[in-house]
Amino acid sequence: MKKISFLLLLVLIVSCKSRHINKPGERIITVSIAPFGYFVEAIAGNDFSVNVMVPPGSDPHVYEPVPEQISRLRSSEGYISNGYLGFEMAWLDRFYEANPGMKKLNLGESINPISSEEHHEHGMTEGADPHYWVSPKCAASISQAIKAFLDELNPSHSGIYEKNYSLLMEKITALDSRADSLFSGLRGKAFMIYHPNLAYLARDYGLREVAVESEGKEPSPSQMKELIDMVVRDSMKAIFVQREFDKRNARTIAGETGAELVIIDPLSADWYSATSEIIDDLYRSLIKQ
Repeated sequence: MKKISFLLLLVLIVSCKSRHINKPGERIITVSIAPFGYFVEAIAGNDFSVNVMVPPGSDPHVYEPVPEQISRLRSSEGYISNGYLGFEMAWLDRFYEANPGMKKLNLGESINPISSEEHHEHGMTEGADPHYWVSPKCAASISQAIKAFLDELNPSHSGIYEKNYSLLMEKITALDSRADSLFSGLRGKAFMIYHPNLAYLARDYGLREVAVESEGKEPSPSQMKELIDMVVRDSMKAIFVQREFDKRNARTIAGETGAELVIIDPLSADWYSATSEIIDDLYRSLIKQ
């Protein structure tokens, strides 16, 4: 079915003009998710136009691309993948077939993955937890990988990229230090989240993530009771939910316990602001316990 869908996309691209017309001389890099585009633009400036395969507001585990995205993919010089996301398992080989000449960067190879147990999303088995970009410590590693990738694509601007990379690293390092400071007295504290997308943040700063969703499935009534009891027992003051996901079960737990429902946006194109807000919201909830 996925192969048929991809062939239909290619037919649409060939048979009709894309709404997006590439500018003369435009250089394109395709990224799997919007936060990766943040790092590309921070380092490369306006040298490249970023084509995002999973736009903010979409679920990156099950998303299917539209013709305009495939058209831009075929004109891309490089592709930056997550390495572990569910939609890539279904589509990435086909993306590479559509543009075999583009250079490839798998950011999953630049971090220490959470993979002691296989990570399950929506009935698919992903080799590791794919949500590493939310942690500033991981962001430092992927920024370095992206800088090297940009140097390879455009070596004449490597000096500019080095300066921009240094400025970006100052911001990431400051955010990392701030998170270390905020969470230093909260080691071992648990927080609850609907979809498990803050595991790297929890690991890197000594916290414990408790997910409402398990292996891509909604909790059973007995599991819901256990989660509600846990919130009450541990005096959790917030239930976190990613903007793209169903909020009903999280809202039920919040309603039963008096906890606040906090919406987070880890897929925002503004990685720095979104991650800073997540860290602040998490800290505020934990100090109330």
